[in-house]
Amino acid sequence: MSVSKDEYILRNLSKIRHKKWELFVITRIIHLLDDPEIEFVCQQLIRAKNGNSYLTDLCFPSLKLYYEIDELQHSLETHKITDQIRKREILDATEFLEKRIQVYNKDKKDRDLKEIIKEVDKFVTFIKKRKENLVLKGEFIPWNFETRFNPDTHIKRGFIDINDNVMFLTHRDAMRCFGYRGGHYQRAVWKIPGNKKELWFPKLYENKQWNNSLSDDFKEIVMKKKGGVKIDFTLDSLEWIVFAHYKDHLGQIVYKFLGEFQSSLDQSNDDQWVFTRTKSKIDLTQF
Repeated sequence: MSVSKDEYILRNLSKIRHKKWELFVITRIIHLLDDPEIEFVCQQLIRAKNGNSYLTDLCFPSLKLYYEIDELQHSLETHKITDQIRKREILDATEFLEKRIQVYNKDKKDRDLKEIIKEVDKFVTFIKKRKENLVLKGEFIPWNFETRFNPDTHIKRGFIDINDNVMFLTHRDAMRCFGYRGGHYQRAVWKIPGNKKELWFPKLYENKQWNNSLSDDFKEIVMKKKGGVKIDFTLDSLEWIVFAHYKDHLGQIVYKFLGEFQSSLDQSNDDQWVFTRTKSKIDLTQF
């Protein structure tokens, strides 16, 4: 079942309800910003190229910006070094800009609330200016929550790109981008009519029969059967457009576009099938 925008916002904020400073700072930002075109995510997971995973306190994907609320533990020297490494790895993976607010003072005590409010309000002004600049350059994509899973959005513009975090709620919605006009469809693969390519909807984690995995850089998929069971190494197609079965940060099941992959015959055998990514953007006008 699809989550409404109201439910999305409430669930996001509920994730920080036990963190007093995060709750105060983030809710003030969201309420002052009051801009339905700017998507925000609390505790956004970002995976670095080396496989490390980080949670950002508040992320604005369309602005390529995230915000960190530094509480007292960040005053430790070891934590400062970790923060610098974290910042560098996130920048390398996403090119997102980092902004921070420190809620403790030099005496290792909470700062005055009026000081925090002034600094937070200044950051809200920065967000608005950043959006204005992106709009002027034609680089801002408004957050349209109601149509984010709608295939018509992608069909109209003529392509899907992994940089846009493309997700669908059903196999059928993904298939519609490639000309499908039928009803409900739940098989793991679908061959595009008149084309050698197939759509694939894998579970890239251990499940009942398979133990599939996705590399940390999202460029390689390895399929294995559980228990060392051999695979009948017969591939009907060498090119696969992949929409992985995925649970998003709110617990909703979606099918996330990972790109076009090609079967690697050199690496595949009866123990495993290996697929490597060849495209991160698909031109839908050719289907």
